[in-house]
Amino acid sequence: MQSLEIKRQLDAQDIAEITELLQTAELADGIRPLSDHLWLDLVEGGRAGFAGVVARETEGGLPIGYAQVSRGNSSSTLELVIDPEHRDHMTSVGVDLLRAALDVVARDGGGHVHWWVFEPTPTHTAMAERVGLAPGRTLHQMRRPLPTDEHAGVSTRAFEVDRDEDAWLYVNNRAFWDHPEQGGWDRETLRQREKEPWFDPAGFRLHERDGRLAAFCWTKVHHDQDPVLGEIYVIGVDPDFQGLGLGRALTLAGLDHLADEGVTVGMLYVDADNAAGIALYGKLGFEIQRTDRAYTGEVAAA
Repeated sequence: MQSLEIKRQLDAQDIAEITELLQTAELADGIRPLSDHLWLDLVEGGRAGFAGVVARETEGGLPIGYAQVSRGNSSSTLELVIDPEHRDHMTSVGVDLLRAALDVVARDGGGHVHWWVFEPTPTHTAMAERVGLAPGRTLHQMRRPLPTDEHAGVSTRAFEVDRDEDAWLYVNNRAFWDHPEQGGWDRETLRQREKEPWFDPAGFRLHERDGRLAAFCWTKVHHDQDPVLGEIYVIGVDPDFQGLGLGRALTLAGLDHLADEGVTVGMLYVDADNAAGIALYGKLGFEIQRTDRAYTGEVAAA
């Protein structure tokens, strides 16, 4: 590797080159290399706390590796991708990219970091150790066939753009106040999702009680997967309405909608230490499909 660039803003050529690298990796691995919120930071060109670290084999050549830093609600998230043809140098290139990304976090004041790895291997664990990170959060992807035998039992309606944003943001930020990715959303964060080609207000189900938004289930259909996957993208209950079984009911409402759309496989993500959530989804017929991990650590301010 001859070149390592740290970019706070990405131009159109940068985005095109990195997108091509991501597509190549996805074809090889069957997994999209960047999670949604990092992808949106990438295509928007960078926000506060954003940095893209690009590795090139020769100066001016195409990227062979890319790491991204995106600042979330309470921590910074790192993700990393290496070109499949250069993975014989996975450790050296990857460690250089991670160190550069962690330097960015340090210069931005430090704090807690997550490096998310999809289906980690011992190589990822060794790389994490070399940069001072340790295994942290573990996330299960769970799936079940659709349709279900059980149905929601509560009424829901579709999200209405330009009407429901403020009410939804209020409930979401109360429900996920301490969540590193889902908490602390604002209108701009939601607007980015509304512009995505996959966004479908009909699949964004809202349940109201006493004239208030009480719970929601936001679904997402992955048409690029085989089979097509219907994801329970975000599900939340206002703390004032917890204990009423709305988590289960809204999960079923989301699955009902996906089945009505012709989707035959439902999918969701749940933290491995969320025993109650795993038990609930297990009773609804979900089984663990794969496991992802975050390597975490505290970065001192530079």
